[in-house]
Amino acid sequence: MPLLAGELFAEPSELQARIERPEEKWGVGFGFRVASNPFVEGDSVLEDVFPLLYYDSRYFYLDGLEAGFKLHTEEDWRLNLLARWRFIDVPEDYNNQMDTDVLDWGLGFRYQPDRNPLYFEADLLSDERQRLSSTLKSGYEMVSGRLEWDPYLALRLKSSRFNDYYYGLARYSVGSGTDISLGLEGWYYLGNDLYLKSSLALTWLDRAASSSVFVDEEIQENILFGLVYRNGRSRPLKSSIKAKPYLRVVYGWATPSDIKDIITFNNRKDDKDNKLFSLFYGLPLSDEWFGLPLATYLTPGYVWHWHSDVQDAGQEYVLAIKSYYTFDWPSQWRVGLGTGFSYAAKVSYIEDVEMARKGYEDAKWLLYLDFSVDMNLGKLFRLQSLDDIWLGYSLHHRSGIFGTSSMFSRIKGGSNYNTISLQYHF
Repeated sequence: MPLLAGELFAEPSELQARIERPEEKWGVGFGFRVASNPFVEGDSVLEDVFPLLYYDSRYFYLDGLEAGFKLHTEEDWRLNLLARWRFIDVPEDYNNQMDTDVLDWGLGFRYQPDRNPLYFEADLLSDERQRLSSTLKSGYEMVSGRLEWDPYLALRLKSSRFNDYYYGLARYSVGSGTDISLGLEGWYYLGNDLYLKSSLALTWLDRAASSSVFVDEEIQENILFGLVYRNGRSRPLKSSIKAKPYLRVVYGWATPSDIKDIITFNNRKDDKDNKLFSLFYGLPLSDEWFGLPLATYLTPGYVWHWHSDVQDAGQEYVLAIKSYYTFDWPSQWRVGLGTGFSYAAKVSYIEDVEMARKGYEDAKWLLYLDFSVDMNLGKLFRLQSLDDIWLGYSLHHRSGIFGTSSMFSRIKGGSNYNTISLQYHF
C-alpha cells in the first residue's frame, strides 16, 4: 500500500516511533554436567559448567549449545545449517595436547508429523579438522503439567579419523565405529518463566573405540542439570516493545588486573599498551524479565585487536545476550550485563602471557562477560536530538570459568580490557 502524503513527509523520528518490534523468544541460563571418564587415566568423574543461550526467529536460532540457520522449513520437517558444541571427556593431562573446545558444523534434518509426539533427526557433522560423524536419533516428546520430557535412542556413526583422534588420542589407530545412546531429556517449569533443565544419557562405545589402549570403560554416563530463564509461558509475548536496535562502537586498553581489582579501582596499566576496537549490533528481544524493566538484546560483536610491539593484529567474535537497567540520578544512567561466548582467531598477548604463567595452552573459545555503565547524552546536555546516544565505560572480559569447563579447555584466567563505548539506538 503506498504511503499517504502525511507519512511521506513525516519526520524521521515520527516514522521511527511507529515501527512495531515484537517481543522475541529468548532465554539464558547456566548448566552443570557430570560425566564418567571412559579413559584409563584421570579422575573417574568429569564436571563442566557452561552458559546456555536461547533464541528463535524465522531464520536463525540458538538452542542451548546449538546454533543454526533454518535453510528450509515445512509443516512436518525442517533442514538446518547448524553448529553444535561437543564435550570431549579426555583425561585432564591431555587437555593441553588435544582440541577439547570442539564445535561441530554441518547439516541437520528433523521430521515430526503434525501433532505427533514421535520425531526423527539425522545430521552430518564435521569438526574443524574434517573428522566426520553422523547421528541418527528418534524420540518421543511428552508433556504432563509442568513437566516436558523426551526419551530417545541415538546412533552415532564415527569415521576412522574421528575415532583415531578422540579415542586413540591421536596416537593410536582404532578405526571407524557406531556408538549407541539411550537418553532422557526434560524441562520442569518452576514458575515466572524459570525452568529446570535436565538430561540423563548412557552411551555404549563401539568396539573400535573401546578397544583403544587408552580406554577401559565401554559405557559412559552423562548427567546434566541447568537453570534457565525462557520467556513466553507466564505471559504472552508482546506484539510491540520499546527497545530499539543499536550499534555500539568500542575502543579499549588491555589490563593485567582481574575483575576484583578493576571494580575496586586497583587497575593496572598494560605496559605493552595493547588495544582493541569492537563493533556490536543489538537485536531487541524484550523490555523485561522476571517482571523487572530490563531491556534485553541478542548482541553479536566483531573485535579487532590492534598490532603492537608484542602481538600481531587479530580478530575475535562474540555472541551474547545483554540486559540493561535504566535509572535517573541525577541525569539518566544505564547499567548493563551480558554473557555469552567469545572466539579468538588469534589469542591476544595479554591472555597468552597469563596462560603461559599458569601452565595452560591458549583457548580460542572462552566465556564472554560484558559489564557497562552508560550515560544518556540527550538528558545530560538537554538536547532531544541526542536522546538515542549513550556514552560510557564497559569491561570486555574473557575467561574459562575458573577451570571448571572442558568447553573452555579447563583453563583458569583470561583477559580484561577497559573500554569506552558510544552506543546509538535507531
